[in-house]
Amino acid sequence: MQEIALKEEYDDFPDPDISHIITEDDTPVDNIFSEKQQRLLAESLNGSWGPGRPFVAAANVGVFNKISEPAVVPDMFMSLDVQLPEDIWEKRHRSYFIWEYGKAPDVVVEVVSNKQGGESSEKLQKYAEMRVWYYIIYDPQKFIQKEALRVYELSAKGYIPKIDNHLSQVGLRVTLWKGVYEGRMDTWLRFCDNEGNLIPTGFERAESERKKAEQAQKEAESERKKADQAQKEAESERKKAENARQEAESERQKAKLTEEREKKLAEKLRSLGIDINNI
Repeated sequence: MQEIALKEEYDDFPDPDISHIITEDDTPVDNIFSEKQQRLLAESLNGSWGPGRPFVAAANVGVFNKISEPAVVPDMFMSLDVQLPEDIWEKRHRSYFIWEYGKAPDVVVEVVSNKQGGESSEKLQKYAEMRVWYYIIYDPQKFIQKEALRVYELSAKGYIPKIDNHLSQVGLRVTLWKGVYEGRMDTWLRFCDNEGNLIPTGFERAESERKKAEQAQKEAESERKKADQAQKEAESERKKAENARQEAESERQKAKLTEEREKKLAEKLRSLGIDINNI
């Protein structure tokens, strides 16, 4: 309700003049690992997360809090209960202007690659001023902090470090995952659901579905073979039963012939005056 009220508050003011604002430039801003890490975080949410609410997840996009200040460019951010406008080429939609969306992002991630980024000082203060719920610093080389991963949660007095990595307000967790992404084995920052399950990338989800399909196919093939085997066994039992019936019929016929012969013999002997009971 607070976010809706904030949006309505922004809507009460005319659109500000942003013609002087630079929303993007052509300057390379990150190293290869950081670029991959940014995409991994945004891709997994955009491709596989289903919170049941609209959200925007983006990497390396400027966030403007005030028209008089330059953008802060987090490595990745996520904002719940907002949607991208249809015309994202319009200047006021090219970046994340807080007054346009009516709220600050809920989660911001910074990946530390040197000691000059101000992630634990200036940026921490700026994100607190924006009222970003969760601020995550991933420092894989431990340039500025003792722990590789540190998660902050917003309080009335600013950010406080979290003991766990549960982003309860947005239904996510974060974890450090040792694995392969885009062919590179490394330790990656990953989003998880509330139960701690990794939120997969599109490739991981497709691979998982492929393996499930293969497993289902193997199980179906196994069931088919079992059915074939059961059919063969049933056919074998049918043949055994048929053979047993035929043998029984043969024995019955033999017994009948023997009985008829004995009967004829007895009749012949009686015709000759011989009592078979006295033989």
